Amino acid sequence: VQLQASGGGLVQAGGSLRLTCGASGVTFSRHPMAWFRQAPGKEREIVAAINLSGDGTYYGDSAKGRFTISRDNAKSTVTLEMNNLKPEDTAIYYCAARSGSGPYDELSGYIWGQGTLVTVSS
Repeated sequence: VQLQASGGGLVQAGGSLRLTCGASGVTFSRHPMAWFRQAPGKEREIVAAINLSGDGTYYGDSAKGRFTISRDNAKSTVTLEMNNLKPEDTAIYYCAARSGSGPYDELSGYIWGQGTLVTVSS
Protein backbone atom coordinates (compact mmCIF):
# COMPACT_ATOMS: atom_id res chain seq x y z
CA VAL A 1 0.00 0.00 0.00
CA GLN A 2 1.30 3.41 -0.94
CA LEU A 3 -0.21 6.76 -0.10
CA GLN A 4 1.70 9.57 -1.75
CA ALA A 5 0.95 13.08 -0.56
CA SER A 6 1.99 16.17 -2.48
CA GLY A 7 1.27 19.87 -2.67
CA GLY A 8 2.93 21.13 0.47
CA GLY A 9 5.14 24.17 0.47
CA LEU A 10 5.68 27.66 1.80
CA VAL A 11 2.80 30.11 1.72
CA GLN A 12 2.07 33.44 3.33
CA ALA A 13 -0.65 33.81 5.92
CA GLY A 14 -4.01 34.23 4.25
CA GLY A 15 -2.94 32.17 1.27
CA SER A 16 -4.13 28.82 -0.01
CA LEU A 17 -2.69 25.41 -0.75
CA ARG A 18 -4.07 22.25 -2.24
CA LEU A 19 -2.80 18.91 -0.99
CA THR A 20 -3.36 15.76 -2.99
CA CYS A 21 -2.86 12.14 -2.00
CA GLY A 22 -2.71 9.33 -4.51
CA ALA A 23 -3.25 5.74 -3.43
CA SER A 24 -1.96 2.54 -4.93
CA GLY A 25 -1.95 -1.07 -3.84
CA VAL A 26 -5.28 -0.64 -2.10
CA THR A 27 -8.92 -0.72 -3.14
CA PHE A 28 -9.34 2.98 -2.62
CA SER A 29 -13.13 3.05 -2.71
CA ARG A 30 -13.30 0.70 0.27
CA HIS A 31 -11.52 3.06 2.65
CA PRO A 32 -12.66 6.25 4.30
CA MET A 33 -9.78 8.70 3.93
CA ALA A 34 -8.37 11.37 6.19
CA TRP A 35 -5.78 14.06 6.53
CA PHE A 36 -3.90 14.49 9.78
CA ARG A 37 -1.18 16.93 10.71
CA GLN A 38 1.61 17.10 13.22
CA ALA A 39 3.36 20.27 14.23
CA PRO A 40 6.77 20.23 15.95
CA GLY A 41 6.42 19.20 19.56
CA LYS A 42 2.72 18.48 19.23
CA GLU A 43 0.61 15.39 18.87
CA ARG A 44 -0.77 14.28 15.54
CA GLU A 45 -4.30 15.58 15.07
CA ILE A 46 -7.02 15.02 12.58
CA VAL A 47 -7.67 17.74 10.02
CA ALA A 48 -10.45 16.20 7.97
CA ALA A 49 -11.96 12.88 6.94
CA ILE A 50 -14.30 11.71 4.21
CA ASN A 51 -16.49 8.64 3.87
CA LEU A 52 -16.42 6.02 1.12
CA SER A 53 -18.71 7.79 -1.33
CA GLY A 54 -17.52 11.29 -0.57
CA ASP A 55 -20.85 12.63 0.60
CA GLY A 56 -19.96 12.65 4.26
CA THR A 57 -17.14 14.66 5.79
CA TYR A 58 -15.68 15.38 9.21
CA TYR A 59 -13.49 18.32 10.15
CA GLY A 60 -11.31 18.98 13.12
CA ASP A 61 -11.93 22.25 14.89
CA SER A 62 -8.90 23.87 13.30
CA ALA A 63 -10.13 23.13 9.79
CA LYS A 64 -13.79 24.06 10.02
CA GLY A 65 -14.77 26.82 7.63
CA ARG A 66 -11.35 27.01 5.98
CA PHE A 67 -10.48 23.55 4.64
CA THR A 68 -12.37 21.23 2.30
CA ILE A 69 -11.74 17.54 1.81
CA SER A 70 -12.86 15.69 -1.31
CA ARG A 71 -12.14 12.42 -3.05
CA ASP A 72 -12.16 10.98 -6.54
CA ASN A 73 -12.62 7.22 -6.39
CA ALA A 74 -12.02 6.85 -10.12
CA LYS A 75 -8.56 8.38 -9.73
CA SER A 76 -7.88 7.00 -6.24
CA THR A 77 -7.10 10.45 -4.90
CA VAL A 78 -8.11 12.53 -1.92
CA THR A 79 -7.63 16.27 -1.85
CA LEU A 80 -7.44 18.87 0.89
CA GLU A 81 -8.13 22.44 -0.13
CA MET A 82 -6.78 24.83 2.48
CA ASN A 83 -7.77 28.48 2.48
CA ASN A 84 -7.00 31.42 4.73
CA LEU A 85 -3.95 29.65 6.06
CA LYS A 86 -2.49 30.75 9.38
CA PRO A 87 0.99 30.33 10.85
CA GLU A 88 -0.45 27.81 13.30
CA ASP A 89 -1.34 25.59 10.35
CA THR A 90 2.37 24.93 9.87
CA ALA A 91 2.87 21.18 10.17
CA ILE A 92 3.58 17.98 8.33
CA TYR A 93 0.33 16.83 6.75
CA TYR A 94 -0.32 13.12 6.44
CA CYS A 95 -2.73 11.27 4.23
CA ALA A 96 -4.28 8.16 5.78
CA ALA A 97 -6.65 5.39 4.73
CA ARG A 98 -9.04 4.11 7.37
CA SER A 99 -8.72 0.38 7.78
CA GLY A 100 -10.37 -0.03 11.15
CA SER A 101 -13.51 1.06 12.89
CA GLY A 102 -14.10 3.77 15.42
CA PRO A 103 -14.14 7.54 15.28
CA TYR A 104 -12.20 9.32 12.59
CA ASP A 105 -9.97 11.12 15.06
CA GLU A 106 -8.66 7.90 16.58
CA LEU A 107 -5.09 7.41 15.35
CA SER A 108 -5.22 3.63 15.41
CA GLY A 109 -6.83 1.86 12.49
CA TYR A 110 -5.21 3.89 9.72
CA ILE A 111 -2.78 3.08 6.95
CA TRP A 112 -0.39 6.02 6.85
CA GLY A 113 1.27 7.71 3.97
CA GLN A 114 4.32 9.90 3.96
CA GLY A 115 3.82 13.47 4.98
CA THR A 116 4.10 16.71 3.11
CA LEU A 117 5.35 19.84 4.85
CA VAL A 118 3.20 22.95 4.93
CA THR A 119 4.83 26.12 6.19
CA VAL A 120 2.79 29.29 6.66
CA SER A 121 4.73 32.48 7.18
CA SER A 122 3.34 35.47 9.01
